Amino acid sequence: MTEATLRDTVLKIGENARASAVAVAVYDFEHHTTWSIHPARWFHAASTIKVPVLLAVYEAIEQGRLEPHSRVHVRNRFYGLVDGKPFRVSQGSDANADVHAALGRMLTVHTLAEHMIVTSSNLATNLLLDLVGIEAARASLARLHLSGIELQRGVEDEVAWAAGINNRVTAAGLCNAMRLIEEGRAISPEASRAMLDILHQQRFRSGIPAGLPEDARVAHKTGEISTVAHDAGIVYLDGRDAYVVVILTEWAPEVDGRQETIARISRAVYEYMTGNRA
Repeated sequence: MTEATLRDTVLKIGENARASAVAVAVYDFEHHTTWSIHPARWFHAASTIKVPVLLAVYEAIEQGRLEPHSRVHVRNRFYGLVDGKPFRVSQGSDANADVHAALGRMLTVHTLAEHMIVTSSNLATNLLLDLVGIEAARASLARLHLSGIELQRGVEDEVAWAAGINNRVTAAGLCNAMRLIEEGRAISPEASRAMLDILHQQRFRSGIPAGLPEDARVAHKTGEISTVAHDAGIVYLDGRDAYVVVILTEWAPEVDGRQETIARISRAVYEYMTGNRA
């Protein structure tokens, strides 16, 4: 498959699925090459913003401001970016009930980081973002020279959302973040390994992994709300070096088939990278 064929294939997959927009960014460690479609287009980040939060948490650990075993009081009260009023993370809309079940108790930074990534807990995310501080988190991204990622607020801040203040990402920005982690250059080699271990535990596997052979290994983070569905990951295949693939998609709220579309795009990228066709 040529680059032109891959581009046509990906665009056709998106068109047939009635996606409003599709962006893809790929980096191949085997040949040190890149490939992309609309890599600089901004999308609502949904839960992919949790990767930048993870980076900020591990920089705080590297700097000695936190320890993985530091204990955090689990509460469900946060303050809105726009109005300063308190808001809560809805248990019904959170992907993980375990952190809500720990309200009033203590969980470690490492446990919260796992919940944030592995089962995409919004409550764990806001607790960690409050702990690190949003300005410090932005400074971490700046020190890593990660453009294409805008971390504006915690999750489920509905007043900020209504005001148009949202976390945003580009395919290129997330691709560069995942590259740094795989290369061991995200904060430090030790921090990169720790983050990679968490990303390997991801439980939502109907996107990128679903388009790959069963023996493929993927360290990744998904994200989905009513208008977007994303997956950003590092793919490990036997017999070759890894590659990073980021797939961002935008949708009308009533359109289905989002995860299947990401899986099909993942398959097309796999076939391009390996020359294998099922």
